[in-house]
Amino acid sequence: MITLIKPLLVNITLLFSFTFNANLFFPFQTKIPLSLKQKLNYGLIGSIGALFCMFYPIETLGETHFDLRMCAIIILTLYGGWVPGGIALVCACIFRYVIGGKFFFIGITVSLASFLIAFVLRDIFLKAKSKLVAGSLIVICYFIVYILILFFTVHILDLAFYFVYFIAFYLTTISLIFLIEHLIKINKQFEEMVYLDKLNMIGQLTASIAHEIRNPLSTVRGFIQYLSADTSDEQLKKFSPLIMEELDRTNSIITNYLKVAKPEPFQLSAISLNAVISDCVQLLRPLASYSNVIIDYENNDKFYVYGDEHHLKQALMNVIKNGIESIPKKGTIQIDLNADVLKDTVKIRIKDSGKGMSPEQLKQIGLPFYTTKSKGTGLGSMVTNKIIRELNGSIEYESEIDKGTVVKIVLPLLHLKK
Repeated sequence: MITLIKPLLVNITLLFSFTFNANLFFPFQTKIPLSLKQKLNYGLIGSIGALFCMFYPIETLGETHFDLRMCAIIILTLYGGWVPGGIALVCACIFRYVIGGKFFFIGITVSLASFLIAFVLRDIFLKAKSKLVAGSLIVICYFIVYILILFFTVHILDLAFYFVYFIAFYLTTISLIFLIEHLIKINKQFEEMVYLDKLNMIGQLTASIAHEIRNPLSTVRGFIQYLSADTSDEQLKKFSPLIMEELDRTNSIITNYLKVAKPEPFQLSAISLNAVISDCVQLLRPLASYSNVIIDYENNDKFYVYGDEHHLKQALMNVIKNGIESIPKKGTIQIDLNADVLKDTVKIRIKDSGKGMSPEQLKQIGLPFYTTKSKGTGLGSMVTNKIIRELNGSIEYESEIDKGTVVKIVLPLLHLKK
């Protein structure tokens, strides 16, 4: 039994080590699609991990060759897709062919089976609420195929070996999924810390200069308005409205900066999320109609959250308005509400059919000074993110070029006593 456990522990240690190293150089994320470069890098690192597992097989089984390389192939395919999984598969198959032996074709077959099963069931895994449950089902499906292949092609080994091997295989795969999900959560928290640090930087900057800029702007606007009211200068009459419009826009930008630096105090109370969203939709329907955009929202369930109604409306209207402005000609905005009873949260999903964003643009959303609009300042998204976080919620963006953007806002669910 010790001769079985020792190489398995070596395999497990190698897989965990390469997982940590992959996250160190290329942090795991979910909201941003993997680039081809990232997929190739993950494939390379995973392939090395699979090959190292093959260097330390269970050596007491004659011509058979058992190790945990299939764990690496399954994990790479589930999280990265066919590119990294395929790279690991090809490397493992080539090395298995080089090793040779009576059962080399069976070794290649079981490796290929792990890739195909993970690839076919990948969408189910990514959409599952519980990755551990979905991962368990995928591993069980693979075990069925694996055992059938062994039953018809290889002489039956000691049942104790199969028990130890498959238990180790299952626990390793599930542990890797748990580890990756935990690392994704840690990376997300780290990104939020960096983001909040940038917000604090902007807050300190704006607090020091905003008031000093506003006062002369008000004076200049007053003089322009006074001079243009009683003048024979045609040029002044012609351009004074434009000057005042730009001064007002500048004042509005400064006001937004001040909201980031010194936000208004929250008036917390139990608020109906359905009523807040309905109000936002009604207020923005004229703008949507003017832009040939249909806002689709129907929800009969009653969800309540604890927060500030005014600020929450401001945040939601910013998101919906951004969605309307991202649609070039004609399109729709779909708003859905779903409660997660297990996590005691409610998710607001706002999906538009706009022009979408590239992965590079998606990384910058909510950062100071960044915007995809020609006349935007980037403050709307920044204020929205700040409000949602202050309501103990979270906000995520998913987007693809020419396929639109999905904004997911998660807030703590409030249960009212009847």
